[in-house]
Amino acid sequence: MSDGVTAGPAAGRLPRSVWYFGATSLLNDWASEMIYPLLPAFVTRTLGGGALALGVLDGLADSVAALFKLVSGYLAERPRLRGPLVVGGYALAGAVRPLLAMAGAAWHVVVLRATDRVGKGIRTAPRDTMIAEAAPAELRGRAFGLHRAADHVGAIVGPLSASALIAAGLLVRQVFWLAAIPGALAVLAAVAAVRTARRDAARDAPPDVPRLRAGAEGARGAAESGRGSERRTFVTFLGVLSVATALRAPETLLILRAQDLGVAVALIPLLWAALHVVRSSLSYPGGVLVDRWGARRTLLVGWLAYAAIAWGFARAATPGQAWGVFLAYGIVAALTESPERTLVARLAPGGRHGRGFGWYHGSVSAVSLPGAALFGWIYGRWGGPSAFTLSAAVTLVAAAALALSSSGWGRDRSAG
Repeated sequence: MSDGVTAGPAAGRLPRSVWYFGATSLLNDWASEMIYPLLPAFVTRTLGGGALALGVLDGLADSVAALFKLVSGYLAERPRLRGPLVVGGYALAGAVRPLLAMAGAAWHVVVLRATDRVGKGIRTAPRDTMIAEAAPAELRGRAFGLHRAADHVGAIVGPLSASALIAAGLLVRQVFWLAAIPGALAVLAAVAAVRTARRDAARDAPPDVPRLRAGAEGARGAAESGRGSERRTFVTFLGVLSVATALRAPETLLILRAQDLGVAVALIPLLWAALHVVRSSLSYPGGVLVDRWGARRTLLVGWLAYAAIAWGFARAATPGQAWGVFLAYGIVAALTESPERTLVARLAPGGRHGRGFGWYHGSVSAVSLPGAALFGWIYGRWGGPSAFTLSAAVTLVAAAALALSSSGWGRDRSAG
């Protein structure tokens, strides 16, 4: 390995806990995606809500998740709390989602969806921290790539399961109740993941973690200066990442653009599932690229790919072109999700991965909400081509900032 890190008796192989975390996310997304695609019609047609209710639904959910991701990141600095946070977060979501079947008004759905996102906010930072600390530094890209691939597989199975159940004659509310089954299995998988991660972290803890923490606990004078530099580097990374996220196209408007270009509404679920097939197929290879080529370079390529694809969305004119560009969008997740998380693990000040992931997830969520609203406003006022062209331009600015600001970030191999 390039930095001499080994992984104990299973050197070069991902720890079992990473696979368990992948299974957990697959099952959890299976449950979630059985419900989420059905919510717009359920809110508007069954419960009599309108577009405002849908906007509040997603907006409040994202805001709640952002707050709890930041809080849980700080709590995740205490290793004993990580397991309960992860399991509790999945358990809360698994218990709340099926209750949507009992909703009698649109505001019931808003409250339950927000509570579901509390679970997401609680579990995300400690889960990513456990993955980062269980996997050897030179395999973190693969670890996060595998986890994201499994997550996207759940996003394929979920809506297909819901469609099959409805085709078999079940009502939407009955589908919501059945989503409790994969949700409960996700909690069991989370328990196994947490137990295994503790053993993996104790046996294969990467040397960079104790080294960074030891530096923070050593000579106070030099350590304070070092921590200040680490904080500035991490804040710079989050700032550049926020620019890249500021005008990123929401996936609902990707779907709207496809419909504007002539893709039939009946084919949208198939298009959505096909997108996640691309994502799940490429996420692990994207993680391998991170480990072999470097997180910063991979992320830079991912942002350039997004800019090119956004430009493609702006210029597309036929349903066939819409299909091609929409599926190409799956490449972006493979080239951005793993390197971003790998860089967080690498750049978190003082090796405090919990706080690092908390600030990362919280910042991205906080910026995404107003950014999505702005993108939607531009889309509605000046049209899809203008919105996607501007989104591509902003991403190019972020890519330039990444290239210019990362010279002092250290090695771009292994540890990111």
